[in-house]
Amino acid sequence: MTRLTADVIDNPKKLKFVELDAAQLPRSLDDLDASAINTNYALSAGLSPAKDAIAQESAKSPYVNLIAVREQDKDKPWVAKLVKAYHSEEIRQFIQTQFKGAVIAGF
Repeated sequence: MTRLTADVIDNPKKLKFVELDAAQLPRSLDDLDASAINTNYALSAGLSPAKDAIAQESAKSPYVNLIAVREQDKDKPWVAKLVKAYHSEEIRQFIQTQFKGAVIAGF
């Protein structure tokens, strides 16, 4: 998903939007009041989205990562096994531990 300043329809608070490459956002925080930073860039920059963010997407976000397979594979047994394994409590705990709350399991 890409959003540009040209997509802003109304700006009653007269906010100034600055378009930057996503990888530059963490380094630009000292020069900005706020920024929307992808989790991978925040983690690489040593930020903790669980602690440093002023807002986070919920697990119900329409932009969560998902498992996708080709149409011809959707009913194959290995797909059901993969989904079951991924949606396990063990994986939920791994996500929580590995990403320290920065990534929320969307299942």
